[in-house]
Amino acid sequence: MAVAVDMRTFLAHVELANPVTTAAGCASAGRELAQFFDLHRLGALTTRSVTMAPRAGRPTPRMAETPSGMLNAVGLQGPGIDVFLERELPWLAQRGIRTIVSIGGGSVAEYSELARRLADAPGVTALEVNLSCPNMEDRGRVFAREGGTAAEVIASVRSIMRYDVPVVAKLAPDVADIVAVARSCVDAGADALCMINNPLGMAIDTETLRPSLAAVTGGLSGPAILPLAVRCVWQVHAALPGVPLIGVGGVMTGRDAFQLVLAGACAVGVGTALFNDPYACLRIERELEDLLQARGFQRLADAVGLAHRPPGGAARHLLVDTEESTS
Repeated sequence: MAVAVDMRTFLAHVELANPVTTAAGCASAGRELAQFFDLHRLGALTTRSVTMAPRAGRPTPRMAETPSGMLNAVGLQGPGIDVFLERELPWLAQRGIRTIVSIGGGSVAEYSELARRLADAPGVTALEVNLSCPNMEDRGRVFAREGGTAAEVIASVRSIMRYDVPVVAKLAPDVADIVAVARSCVDAGADALCMINNPLGMAIDTETLRPSLAAVTGGLSGPAILPLAVRCVWQVHAALPGVPLIGVGGVMTGRDAFQLVLAGACAVGVGTALFNDPYACLRIERELEDLLQARGFQRLADAVGLAHRPPGGAARHLLVDTEESTS
């Protein structure tokens, strides 16, 4: 009889029962998904990005199908931090759901204030800082594209947030050097990194002869961006092997998740797949476990970053175990 794989993983010092999380913006604050399955079966639920003020989002049409994916320009629609703290977070906390709260802001001060409001709130497992927001104090330049401004946000949030709550920087792929931005965030105090946020894309409706989205451009998601996510996770893990990474982007199957794990991700976010399959997270976790088991892995941790090792190279943890056993 096959032995079950130990699927536990760690986000900094926080243990998750399995590596599969929802991606920010794809499961709102969890109530919709809870109609289909027990949210305790997730590694963690990541909320939509919470903002200070309520936001109606971008004008419609705000979504468009593309080959192997979709474009969205929803614009961080949500009720704001007051409603989140009053209704949404308590609902999750009362049920003991591991919750990664995502935040988005237009200035360093706004991110800082969001962190301050969440610092003493019960039920926050980790804080994800969505850096793919325009900096209203710098001609709308996206924080994630500038290592200096990204680091400023992370340093401020980390100084405010409780020490026992990991701060996760969410990075965008459309930058000149994602490793440089990642390193800036880690140096500023990020405990983990999440990548990738949606790269910017565009589609034109050939019937109306106009852009398909009212906002013209939008975030590209779905299977089309998996190779981009794998590349980014690979590069950052190679440069910063000790930093926990959440791999996100185009994960539709357990095999997709396995690629990100082998590239260096210790957790995997599922987003677009949820739009047509609310059970996607459970299915992907099961498929990933089956793949690990079929290849003789006893622990998920043994596969993290394995693709970086030369053929026949021993896993790092095995070397440690051997040293300990001979001492």
